[in-house]
Amino acid sequence: MSLLTAAKTKMPNMGYAPDFVQVAIAPFINDIKRKGIRVVSNAGGVNPLACAAALQEVIKKAGLDLKVAVVTGDDLMAHRSSLSEVKMADGSSRQSLPKTLHSMNAYLGALPIRRCLDLGADIVVTGRCVDSAVALGPLMHTFGWEKNDYDLLAAGSLAGHLIECGAQATGGIFTDWHKVPDWDNMGFPVVECQSDGSFVLSKPPHTGGHVCFGSVAEQLVYEIGDPRRYMLPDVTCDFSQVKIKELTGIDGGAVRVTGARGLAPSPDYKVCATYMDGFRATAVCPVGGPRAGEKARRVAQSIIKRAKRIFNQLKFDDFLSVNIQILGSEDTYGDHARGKGSREAVLWMAVHHKQKKALEVFAREIASAGTGMAPGLTGIVGGRPRVSPVLKPFFFLHPKSELKVDVHVNGALVETVTESGPDTPEAPPAPQPDDADAGLPSGPHSYRLEELAYTRSGDKGNSANIGVIARHPLFFSYLKKHLTSSVVEDYFSHLIQPGTENAVTRYTLPGINGLNFVLQNSLGGGGVASLRSDPQGKAYGQMLLDLKLKGLPDLKSLVD
Repeated sequence: MSLLTAAKTKMPNMGYAPDFVQVAIAPFINDIKRKGIRVVSNAGGVNPLACAAALQEVIKKAGLDLKVAVVTGDDLMAHRSSLSEVKMADGSSRQSLPKTLHSMNAYLGALPIRRCLDLGADIVVTGRCVDSAVALGPLMHTFGWEKNDYDLLAAGSLAGHLIECGAQATGGIFTDWHKVPDWDNMGFPVVECQSDGSFVLSKPPHTGGHVCFGSVAEQLVYEIGDPRRYMLPDVTCDFSQVKIKELTGIDGGAVRVTGARGLAPSPDYKVCATYMDGFRATAVCPVGGPRAGEKARRVAQSIIKRAKRIFNQLKFDDFLSVNIQILGSEDTYGDHARGKGSREAVLWMAVHHKQKKALEVFAREIASAGTGMAPGLTGIVGGRPRVSPVLKPFFFLHPKSELKVDVHVNGALVETVTESGPDTPEAPPAPQPDDADAGLPSGPHSYRLEELAYTRSGDKGNSANIGVIARHPLFFSYLKKHLTSSVVEDYFSHLIQPGTENAVTRYTLPGINGLNFVLQNSLGGGGVASLRSDPQGKAYGQMLLDLKLKGLPDLKSLVD
């Protein structure tokens, strides 16, 4: 959203996703009309009205008559002066907004989308909304679900959650990636929903990919926290008892999903704001030959030392932070690294400074690395590093009752709605006991986690989650006993910000025989604010697969 805000600043008629108009809609506009397809998208970014205007141009050129509806109201920048203090997302404190605020958008829900469809819209465009609302809105419209049908709303939200990342649910990102055919023709997921909230997830026939229990269960745990309290504007979801059953005889695979439960939503919207916090630059340099990693590290340290000396001469402050990684030397694994002697490595050097001019000096000095600082350094990927603003996330809560959401149809404002929740949110469920199943038998065997489980990781701000799903129900109890919060915290301790209390929390999902670990302050700032090569923790689940669990009985014999 912050990038789209920057685009709108340069060109007032931009600020939305132009590919949605020109690539996803324009080539198929006649089919959309002829087949009666109704399209819902959150591609409006920070300028959904401009997106709708561009769509109307496409419709006009095709000589068609289609109704385009727009949802606005998520952008809170106009209310900036009245928000002196805001309630933080954890609900435990209040803070002032950052002074260098860049963008501020509330995550809207499905009710305005449903209203657009009720009004006969052929195409619905929104700004910021939760991804699952794009699916839940049409389901509410089609089946007549009301805003207090919480179990149904949770089921519809789950359907949206499973398909919101496209081919991630059809094997595009999957622990058993080597078993997934035809990546070049990967099919996107399709959900066929019933009025009772159950649904079947599959993919188009004759497309690549693979739908199975593991691929869909991995997507269920993607980017969630407490699975019993997944907070959305429309409903508080409990996914802990969700069941995923494989169906047979369907090309490419399919699963039936049931068991989502819902509670009343919060009376607040979650708001994602971004603010300016200095500037960053990243240099990426391949290095080859013997002791490649050692050479790359010396180059990085020398450049940083040289830059600091120049900063001192020019009266610049020191770097705010520096991140040096040698990709190929397994730096991200910390003490668990194994590859120490690679003859190929890539230097990843990212720096953060409050002054743009200082990083322009740094970027200039990087050129010396490509002209003779180390044998085997083959150049700088992309040339001289680009200096760009650091936009940090700032999450807070805003009362729904204080935000008006407008519905526009064919350019005219037709209705204003609110998504107000109950006056008092329901009490959170009691904490889950971190039961370890101490009575299970032990044995002389050890297993890599990949032999026993699937994993998937994602991010929320500066925190990451790692979902772990047992490959067989009989493995689940052993995972609960041996894969504890402390084990995971120890494995990732080098990536967690020092001093973080209760750094790792474990939740259980008995319905899919799964565990979910939330790692607080583990991404180096998160998103575009992080200087790391993996700012969103996408590889964390893959890294955990190498963890060796010891003292187990012969688990394979339990399955045979």
